[in-house]
Amino acid sequence: MKSPLLTLPGAVPGEGVDEGVAAHYGDLFREQRALADGTGFVDLSHRGVVTVTGDDRLSWLHLLLTQHVSELPVGQATEALILSANGHIEHALYLVDDGATVWAHVEPGTQEALIAYLESMKFFYRVEVADRTADYGVVHLPAGSIAEIPGGVVVRETAYGRDLFLPRADLEPYAAKAGPAAGLLAYEALRVEQHRPRLGFETDHRTIPHELGWIGSAVHLQKGCYRGQETVARVHNLGKPPRRLVFLHLDGSEVHLPGPGAEIRLADDGPDGRKIGFITTSARHHELGPVALALVKRNVPVDARLLADTTAAAQEVVVEP
Repeated sequence: MKSPLLTLPGAVPGEGVDEGVAAHYGDLFREQRALADGTGFVDLSHRGVVTVTGDDRLSWLHLLLTQHVSELPVGQATEALILSANGHIEHALYLVDDGATVWAHVEPGTQEALIAYLESMKFFYRVEVADRTADYGVVHLPAGSIAEIPGGVVVRETAYGRDLFLPRADLEPYAAKAGPAAGLLAYEALRVEQHRPRLGFETDHRTIPHELGWIGSAVHLQKGCYRGQETVARVHNLGKPPRRLVFLHLDGSEVHLPGPGAEIRLADDGPDGRKIGFITTSARHHELGPVALALVKRNVPVDARLLADTTAAAQEVVVEP
């Protein structure tokens, strides 16, 4: 979906899956500082919006998702995954129930495959699944924001801020009141700082939840059966994941910022050494400088000096080895 807010002054479109919204509005660091201070908003209206209605919506979703949602309180935000039979991550959902409908936003372009899977699992349950992406857009207000929320709007509130499911017709009027607008690059820089993984960025075809720290926040270990649960339980009880998410401080003297897919090696082995991981998301942070999230092999020492391509990097532990 292409956002109408791309017409705001200074808007520069994003790239790849994020091309439907603004990457920035002309001043990346100013936009980051505004979000960190609890002001402004972020246009996330390119994300997919999926609803589930019906009397069985929570009990049915509870059977399919990694999260415990059968008694999800009205208005309480949560997040959940859908896994393959082998425990690999296929979908990430950011949920809230308003008492009659479960609202979820998902990665851009993934809603069709998600809905196809959900429809295939309906059986005799009293549920209806709908793609509401054409009707609603997600707008993010940062933590601490005192921006007014229109009446009747579904809100998903977390420690990182509030996600509003706004009717698309209201996006431009709301933006005029809730400014200043901050682009997705500012939002992503803060996401990296907060060590929050993103589907399709920190994940690949073989990622399991343990590698990204999604156990607990998106995966409940004490609920009933769901697809991929055997892998989750086996790794949690008997082993360790093959990789782990790390936060990297990158050498600020380098002009080049190593991008997603940049190979990571031990600094002692030099640029021709064995690959031990790769960058998943990199960003320029308004206080920390160049930073990144990366996946590395579990047995990489936590105090090891690293190279991301040719850029020196120091790691902070996100997932324990």
